[in-house]
Amino acid sequence: MYQALTFGHSVVRWLVLLSLLYSIFRAYRGYFKNLNFSRHDNRIRHWTATLAHIQLLIGILLYTQSPIVSYFWKHTDEALEHIDTTFFGLIHMVLMLLAIVLLTIGSALTKRKPSDREKFKTQLLWFSVALTIIFIAIPWPFSPFANRPYFR
Repeated sequence: MYQALTFGHSVVRWLVLLSLLYSIFRAYRGYFKNLNFSRHDNRIRHWTATLAHIQLLIGILLYTQSPIVSYFWKHTDEALEHIDTTFFGLIHMVLMLLAIVLLTIGSALTKRKPSDREKFKTQLLWFSVALTIIFIAIPWPFSPFANRPYFR
């Protein structure tokens, strides 16, 4: 089960990133070109948040099954001395949870804004901040914290 969760988490990561990038692009374009917040824009906002929540659920399941996380919580003092163990035991989870919370707040606020320009601005701001945190928290192959291949 752990391998399947790891693979699913790795694949859905790319869907979340692509969706977020597209959402940010649409928000940027809509804001600076004074476009209408279309039904398509609303669907993209909604599905970006939904994909992020699916990824969060997979991540929580993976977190409960991870031998690295299990080791981290059983041997916290020793594990804190190693950045890769600390990254997966604590940093990754906290940053990703923060990013999903910000994305969710941004999605909800966007939906409730009265004007199209405000919707685009709100989505652009909140989704960009969430994406920045996600980029920091992903264990990229070049990450100084912990690294994993692009696909597992």
